[in-house]
Amino acid sequence: MNHEVYIDAEVEMPAAVGEHIRRAVLAALEGEEVDVPCIVEVCVTDDESIRQTNLDMRGVDRPTDVLSFPMFELSPGEKPQADWADPDTDKVLLGDMMLSLERANAQAEEFGHSPEREVCYLAVHSVLHLLGYDHLDEGPMKAQMRAREEAILGKLGITRGD
Repeated sequence: MNHEVYIDAEVEMPAAVGEHIRRAVLAALEGEEVDVPCIVEVCVTDDESIRQTNLDMRGVDRPTDVLSFPMFELSPGEKPQADWADPDTDKVLLGDMMLSLERANAQAEEFGHSPEREVCYLAVHSVLHLLGYDHLDEGPMKAQMRAREEAILGKLGITRGD
């Protein structure tokens, strides 16, 4: 599928990080069998910038690891439709994500795995939010989302121990 991932780095970011994000976004779209070309825009930032956005958008005055801004209200498993495509690009703008590289690196250290795994996990997690998944409960919704995350990361060769 001819998906596009646009990455805007507000912070210094190794090229490999951008490739990890791109690979994870594309794997999530493929894993969810999204069969219309989509665009996902990613802003890589720091804790202060994501804290301000979190406050402005959600009323939560603290940094977070990733924020997702879907263009459509989908349900898990529901796919974007071709007739939603922008006529100029023939692609569906699925939504935006904002990822704190600072928070991702700190969480990788805290959880004892690689920064690559954390960045890929956050990108997959955010794409699933763009596709209607959520984890508002600690039960079935969260379990469904976690299962999809692990399946997609597994296809990338990234496991919990990485």
